[in-house]
Order: sequence, then structure tokens, then C-alpha cells
Amino acid sequence: MGKFIISKRTNGDYQFNLKAANGQIILTSQGYNSKSGCENGIESVKKNSQDDNKFERHTAKDGRCYFNLKASNGQVIGTSQMYESENGMENGIESVKNNASGASVEDQTN
Repeated sequence: MGKFIISKRTNGDYQFNLKAANGQIILTSQGYNSKSGCENGIESVKKNSQDDNKFERHTAKDGRCYFNLKASNGQVIGTSQMYESENGMENGIESVKNNASGASVEDQTN
């Protein structure tokens, strides 16, 4: 089962990472000014990750692949790591779909 980890960046913003059952980070959020905004972002990932149309697939200049997960309003709510292949990226998307909806939340900001 996946897990969302809420943490604080050095600039004071909140962020979350979605980790797969093996502990690998499969999605990283933008920065949020408030913890409640970050928690709303997690709920948005849980909801939007079940719709394949919300995943934008990209190729970086160095040829590696990555994806963004977008909310209904078109805003990016999470970005993947870089993958060496398109197949790896697709596996990452499937991992987000499989892990996000039932993932627990661990707050490491306290």
C-alpha cells in the first residue's frame, strides 16, 4: 500500500511525496503555503489519479521521460521522477494509479 508523506521544504512550504509500497517516491507535489493546501493536494491526487487523461506524458531534453498529474482545473498537482524509458514512465503512472487512492498519510512536519 502506498503512503503520502507530508514534509516541509527549507523555504517553509509544505509538500508531499507519494511513495509506493517498496518506499520509492513515485510522485512529488508542488510547494504549498499551508498544510491544509497540501492536504487538499493529496485529496486531489487520490481523485485525479484514477483518470488516465489527467496524466501528461513528457520527454525531457536529455531524452528521459516523466509525467505530470493535473487537477480538473489543469493545474499540476504532482510530478514524477525521471525515467530512462517510456515503458518505465508508464509503469510509474500505473503505480500512482494503484497506490494513490488507498494511500495513508504520514505528517512529518510536527
